[in-house]
Amino acid sequence: MNSKYKITKFIKGKLEKIEDLISIEEPLEISLKFKDKEKWITQSLSITMRTPGHDEDLVKGFLFNEQIIQNLKDIENIESFGDKVGQYNIQNKILVTLNNSQNVNISKIKRDFLTNSSCGVCGKSSLDALEIIKKDKTPKSNPKLSKEIIINSPSTLRKNQSEFAKTGGIHASGLFSSDGSLISLREDVGRHNALDKMIGDSLANNYLKPNDQFITCSGRLNFELVQKVLMTNIGLMIGVGAPTSLAIDLANRFDMTLVGFVKEDSFNIYTNNQKVIVS
Repeated sequence: MNSKYKITKFIKGKLEKIEDLISIEEPLEISLKFKDKEKWITQSLSITMRTPGHDEDLVKGFLFNEQIIQNLKDIENIESFGDKVGQYNIQNKILVTLNNSQNVNISKIKRDFLTNSSCGVCGKSSLDALEIIKKDKTPKSNPKLSKEIIINSPSTLRKNQSEFAKTGGIHASGLFSSDGSLISLREDVGRHNALDKMIGDSLANNYLKPNDQFITCSGRLNFELVQKVLMTNIGLMIGVGAPTSLAIDLANRFDMTLVGFVKEDSFNIYTNNQKVIVS
């Protein structure tokens, strides 16, 4: 599922306004109805960010992989519910009714989901919890970046990764000054973890100066990554891959400049091109 977005593309030495197909990202709230002893309980279990479509398959796989169920016979019913919302007019809530099978792991539900929360949006128990705590926008016009600095930042990130050269299977996030100098870099097999580590290092060492810095991440950019960067008040983010629809919408809301698909002679500006200098 995808949607068209109007973006600015830098190619052949100039900026062009084009339409680009963007993968849709939307939250899916998974709720469970299950019997605990003699009492039926309906409980919000988790939120996961997904591309809409095949939601029932996603939920079945999730419950099986988490070993809440042993097989699909433990599921009595799956139904989408709630209003159709957002610009794509889709239901983002799904209810799974579990039968009274002894195979259903009630203790795991209570231990791992109802009392704990994992990192990011996925561990939050309600769609209402997706509201950003941050209220103020990022600087609208700073930092200013030249096309050369944008194009060079992913290779600078890669060259300074200690583990990437060894394994080729690890992500990185880097904090850069507006002149292209690398300030902090952290790696992890998880994109979100790499960004959290880098932000943690930057906070511990008082590196953050939002008006003169940007962040570059390996891989694609999604809602959670943009949300994490916004909390630093840095208003320019670069990704090697493409952003999702929700990442673009969130960046627009806070005047963040989002740049993706960076190559040797081109890149896409998905939001707020005021901070990019191409002449």
